[in-house]
Amino acid sequence: MAWFRREQTPLPPREQESRVPEGLYIKCSACKEIIYRKEVVQNLSVCPKCAFHFRISARERLELLCDGAWAEFDQGLVSTDPLRFSDTKAYAARLRDGKHKTDCHDAVITAVGAVGGITTVVAAMEYGFIGGSMGVVVGEKVARSVEKAVADRMPLIVVSCSGGARMMEGTLSLMQMAKISAALARLHAACLPFISLLTDPTTGGVTASFAMLGDLNVAEPGALIGFAGPRVIEQTIRQKLPAGFQRAEFLLEHGMLDMVVDRRELKTTLVRSLRLLL
Repeated sequence: MAWFRREQTPLPPREQESRVPEGLYIKCSACKEIIYRKEVVQNLSVCPKCAFHFRISARERLELLCDGAWAEFDQGLVSTDPLRFSDTKAYAARLRDGKHKTDCHDAVITAVGAVGGITTVVAAMEYGFIGGSMGVVVGEKVARSVEKAVADRMPLIVVSCSGGARMMEGTLSLMQMAKISAALARLHAACLPFISLLTDPTTGGVTASFAMLGDLNVAEPGALIGFAGPRVIEQTIRQKLPAGFQRAEFLLEHGMLDMVVDRRELKTTLVRSLRLLL
């Protein structure tokens, strides 16, 4: 009767294959709802439940703002890694990874396209490329965008989405703040409009220079906008920051922004503003 006393080993549960394709649904960071990805994309990457604004790429941004096709310029500019910088990873390797990930040579795409029928120079920053940080190439491309707007008598829109100046290029990256600001002064002297669109996040040296120099400073809802991070500020002033500090709505309330506009109404608002400024 040994067979009767033998311990029965249960069969392992059969693994069931998921019938849901990977990437079919997306979880909202704000309301935690699980939403059909196609529904979010059709809603311009805005959560249909709570209106949370997902980050979008530079190319998606250009497609959103421009009426149709847009012509990129200065796309061949690449960093030469002037400091031969290396930390946990060589800067040259980070540049290669950024290009592979975003299909961009650096963290900004500059283009000319029609925005509501108005031929406009648009510079859109790409957060996926080393956090949208501003190095020599980004500074040069934005400065050239300003110069093109002046030369061809066109308005300028710059979409900021950046972690700030790029530490891998040291002082050279900080110099771009002054260079772009000087170019914008020439745009102002030429009486041409500059609209600065601040998206999540816009921080560091980008905020401290061209992002806040627009004739009109517009932000998307909930965008993080500031110079230093909240934790650094709290440690410096030894005070608890108010709720919503450095968010677009807080800055609008305190006079740092002109408008906070939902992405679904953004193009209409920018077109109306361009016509007014022109």
